[in-house]
Order: sequence, then C-alpha cells, then structure tokens
Amino acid sequence: MNIENMKEKFSEIQSELLGRVNLENNFNKENISTVGGVDIAYWNRNEVSYGTCSIVIIDLKTKEIIETVYSYGKVEVPYMPGFLAFRELPLILKAAEKLKIIPDLYMFDGNGYLHYCHMGIATHASFFLDKPTIGVAKSYLKINNVDFTMPENIKGAYTDIIIDKEVYGRTLRTRKSVKPIFVSCGNWIDLDTSIEIVMKCVNDESRLPIPVRLADLETHKMRKQLSQ
Repeated sequence: MNIENMKEKFSEIQSELLGRVNLENNFNKENISTVGGVDIAYWNRNEVSYGTCSIVIIDLKTKEIIETVYSYGKVEVPYMPGFLAFRELPLILKAAEKLKIIPDLYMFDGNGYLHYCHMGIATHASFFLDKPTIGVAKSYLKINNVDFTMPENIKGAYTDIIIDKEVYGRTLRTRKSVKPIFVSCGNWIDLDTSIEIVMKCVNDESRLPIPVRLADLETHKMRKQLSQ
C-alpha cells in the first residue's frame, strides 16, 4: 500500500474513532490508584526502522514503581505527520500485553485531543487499552498556525489552547521557572481532571509527571541496549 492510500485509510479510521471519543470522566477520581506512563523510542539499522515501547506503572499515592515492561520490533508504518498513532500502536499493545498489573489510567509521552484530527496517540490508544488516557507533550504541536499563550510563572498555572473556538488542551506550568508542558485529554476523562492528575504526579526532579518521565528514561535505556 502506498503512502497516499495509507493516509486515506488511516483518515477513515480516525474519523470513525473520533465519533466515540468522550471527554468526560468515566470513573470516580478517588478510585485512581495506579498510573501507567507510556513512551516510545526509535532507531535505524541497515535502513530498517526499529522501535521500543516502555510502560512504567506507579502507585499514585506513594509514587513508587510497581511494574515496568517493554516491547521492541521492526516498525512497519512509515512516519507520516498526523498519523503517528498507527506507527506506535503495535509496540504499545505488545508491551501492554506483558502487564501483570493493569493501571487505572495511562499517561502518554505525546498528544491526545491536541492533534490535527483530535486523534493523537493518547486518544487513539484508549480504544485498544480500554482505559482513560492523558496526553502529555514536551513540545507544542502547532495547529492552524495558532500559538500557545505562556502561563504565569507559578506552579500549576495554565492557559487553554484554543483553536477555532475549541479547547484542544492546556499549556501547564508544572514547576516555577521551568518550561511548560502541553496536556490534553486522551479519552474518557475531562481536562480539569487531566491537569489534576498530572500535577499529582509531578515532583521536584522534573517538569514532567513521574510516569512519563520514567517511561522516557526507560525507553532511552532500552534503545541503547537493543540498538547495539
């Protein structure tokens, strides 16, 4: 299948899934006790693309790691802006199959509703993981040439990302005097709760919430091992 045919097929899938997205909590916040951070890293060898996905689950109360799994393999889908989920999802599901503890919620190093078609990896993957999801991005995805507004230099300050009169996500300052991150709903969760849970997962070591930071560190470690 050529690139254009892939894009057409993937667009149809995104449109179908978008109709099932619900940006409201389908859970009681008090019952969220475990959060799984998800990240992916890539490398090339002999003109072949490979990837590894790490999922790190923490106890939301103690912030301790309770399980870590990873997957790796060839990447069959080429990189196409707007369709990254199709490239990443096989590795994510392969890693998730190894989990002995299923987290109450997944937090992705990437976007969710803050996406050209509201279908970033956090949103897309929710239908296959069957859990609420949050997207947490380190860099801003500019859509329709709309910039974000920098929040106040106060821990927990945020500004809405509004594109075509719709809120796509929030620019969040997790710590004073550090660069903000970009939080968006994945699925089955609202934006206020997404921000609340992200802030519960932040400590003094990083601007990133702990599950995402640990998954990021783990994927870089695994990429180094596997690519050699």
